[in-house]
Amino acid sequence: MAWNGGGPSQATPAVVPPTAPDRQVEPQRQWPQRPVQPPPVRPQPQSPARPQPPPRPSRAGGSGGGPPGRSRKDGRVSRRTAIRGVALLCAVAVVVVIAVTGIGPAGASVTDSVKNFLLSWEQRSYDDAAAMTTGDRAVVASMLQSAYRQLGAQDLVLTMGPISARGNRATAYFYASFDLGRGGLSWRYTGKLRLRRSAHGWQVVWSPSVIVPGLGAGDRLAVLTTMPKRAVLLDAQGRSLIKRSAVVELGVRPDRVTDPPLTAQRLAKATGLAPSDAVEMSGQIEAWPPNKFLELVQESPGNYYKIRRLLRKVPHLRIKWARKRLFESNAPLITGQVATETAKTLIDDGQPYRPGTTIGLSGLQQAYQAKLAGKPTTEVVVQNAGGKQVRVLHRWPGSAASDVHTTISGPVQLAASNALSGVGSPAAIVAVRAGGGQILAAARHTEHGMPAVSPLDGQYQPGQSFTIVSTAALLAIKKVNAKKPFKCYRHNSVGQEFANVPAEPKLGSHLTFRDVFAHACSTAFVALSLVLPSHELTSAAEKLGIGGPAWKLPLPSFAGRMTNPGSNTGELAADTIGRGSVLVSPLDMALVAGAVDSGTWRAPLLVTNPATQRPTRPRLGSSVTGQLRDLMRSTVTSGAARATDVPGGEVYGQVGTAPVPGHHHLWASWFVGFRGKVAFSVVVFARSASFAPAVQIASQFAAGLPSGS
Repeated sequence: MAWNGGGPSQATPAVVPPTAPDRQVEPQRQWPQRPVQPPPVRPQPQSPARPQPPPRPSRAGGSGGGPPGRSRKDGRVSRRTAIRGVALLCAVAVVVVIAVTGIGPAGASVTDSVKNFLLSWEQRSYDDAAAMTTGDRAVVASMLQSAYRQLGAQDLVLTMGPISARGNRATAYFYASFDLGRGGLSWRYTGKLRLRRSAHGWQVVWSPSVIVPGLGAGDRLAVLTTMPKRAVLLDAQGRSLIKRSAVVELGVRPDRVTDPPLTAQRLAKATGLAPSDAVEMSGQIEAWPPNKFLELVQESPGNYYKIRRLLRKVPHLRIKWARKRLFESNAPLITGQVATETAKTLIDDGQPYRPGTTIGLSGLQQAYQAKLAGKPTTEVVVQNAGGKQVRVLHRWPGSAASDVHTTISGPVQLAASNALSGVGSPAAIVAVRAGGGQILAAARHTEHGMPAVSPLDGQYQPGQSFTIVSTAALLAIKKVNAKKPFKCYRHNSVGQEFANVPAEPKLGSHLTFRDVFAHACSTAFVALSLVLPSHELTSAAEKLGIGGPAWKLPLPSFAGRMTNPGSNTGELAADTIGRGSVLVSPLDMALVAGAVDSGTWRAPLLVTNPATQRPTRPRLGSSVTGQLRDLMRSTVTSGAARATDVPGGEVYGQVGTAPVPGHHHLWASWFVGFRGKVAFSVVVFARSASFAPAVQIASQFAAGLPSGS
């Protein structure tokens, strides 16, 4: 507690002496760290008007002023130590005032009484504070303690204001600052004490209004935090990506809870929350309106059934079922997950909170938490004995939540989810809009005991699907054309030994470049690396979005990487077939397919509101893209991906295989292609090197795309 005026007993504070009842002193309010000025002495026959607190510097994380320095929670010196320091500083000033005004020592006790009462209250020595009042000691102590709990306060700072005395009566003002937690909210007001001198000295005349002006008998304080309805993530068609599903609400009605700490501790234990969360939860139970349901935690039905036996041990717990857009998503990889947290997570984010607040834990739900959640409205209110709100003491207005518009296409996302249904291996699909880069779908299937495919931020070798890039480089320097004769060797040695994986079928001896491309013949491309300058390969890769200027999404993503092999022929040969230094994500390769389809690479886009800037790359030549499309169509009509030649629109693509980094005996099977304006890539982790797993899923995906897409 910072106080103004007063000092050791030998230095009498400036108050009105008995011989001068019309005189009063209004000492200026000070903080402990500031030099103390002598209080002015002004004759004034009437009681002073209610003072207004001077502006205070903002406290860390708060919404207003406060004494300089940190709160006790940050480890500063104790308030009692600070009080002693201020008292010593004030002593000289007070003595000077006494010499000038002739104020006698009789007035010292009123200042000391106010100081000691406020100090005991602030330090939560409620019995000591109550003993300095005219009220019943047990009742007063209980009311002071209840006010602190009802507010869910974390700290209280009390500062002395002006004091006036007239005979055996005195009036003292003080400034209160309650730290309400909830992300830094601080409630400040000016309080008023009436004092009476008796044989026992000066005592505070007790009434509930001592705590807060206007508080009456039977009234209580409460803090109401109202969260706006959580906004939703929308698909490209303006429909919610979050489906309505069952939600289990766990909460209490505070007037039925006999032991809030016990209820909070057992609920926290049952739901896996930290002990610190239980402390916050207990405070919220006491601060919530007594006869109003307080939702503390929301669980999915699956989680609820897992912990149902533990919940039976939570006293006075109430369980409600509802249907909300929370836990189930049409595009879970994109939207992410939400959960209900108590204080810890939200305080870490610097946001006001209440138990039951829904926060994003991953995906766009987390990336756009502030936008989707909005800002809560918090009110400090007075309620009567019946729990009815009778007055609002302070209000921090909030703001509405805002929807986030994404590029996800509902029909394309559904096709991706259906194509992965029932797959027996880890797999993923990413689809983008050719020529625009909008991400239309992202889905994956996981298998227990096997690594998951990460469609946006995975880092994998693309294998022969990278020959789309190699061929673009070769076509640009006119080293190949579709009809040029070629051979597909079983083995080839260029700087190191290469073989076709998987082994190529017998293709015959009279082959063209169209044939070796359509069957993803690695050894043929290894041979072609001898006529491909390394800078041409890296240049083609950059034009197709791999390497070069980075792009960024609101979700973790990988933009691809390739090291210029320089004069290392073995490294260049490996890079040509998507091995060596080449690393890409499935999203990277979908963007490559989109560039071939449209002629121009576009950086990916996932959220349209708010809009983001995206880097651009030079266009591919029309001759190069035209020949690439022709070759990719051959892979589908007569090559390794014939199963993708489905009705509904022409499919173009390329296949590939490569080892999964860090996992022996696992192979990544690739299909990269497009149909209409939907470019996509499919990756499957399989135990053998084969194009078939990715081709089969690509076939189902292409067949499931809506017509005209």
